[in-house]
Amino acid sequence: MPGIVVGIDGSDGSKHALAWAAKEARLRNASLTLVEAWQLQAGAYSGMGWSGIGTELLEDLRKEAEQRLDEICTEFSAELEGLTVVRKVVESAAAPALVEAAGGADLLVVGTRGHGGFAELLLGSVSQQCAHHSPCPVVIIPPVQNQ
Repeated sequence: MPGIVVGIDGSDGSKHALAWAAKEARLRNASLTLVEAWQLQAGAYSGMGWSGIGTELLEDLRKEAEQRLDEICTEFSAELEGLTVVRKVVESAAAPALVEAAGGADLLVVGTRGHGGFAELLLGSVSQQCAHHSPCPVVIIPPVQNQ
């Protein structure tokens, strides 16, 4: 989908990315696609197969992701007002979900998690994977530094 795709996970980094992406979407008169990816944590898996994971638990996880995205949209309602906003909740690891959603997009926007010191020089794994594999230009929003 043409327009701007932004990764949302509820972190401060993704919120900064959303704020930047909303401003950019307004400047470009572009649509904004918010992608919230979720997946079952590996610890729930045992060598014998999924340990008692039922469709009810998976449905609960999906609903939590949808609720998190709804809350963020409410928090950013002023920034999103007047924009065409598409919400996607995807069962997947974040980077592959974002790269797939960016197919045909004009821009992919992701945030980073700040670690401080030397670690700041390194990109997070999601932003790094997006930078390497995205089919469109990527903007990586650095963490906001307290002044």
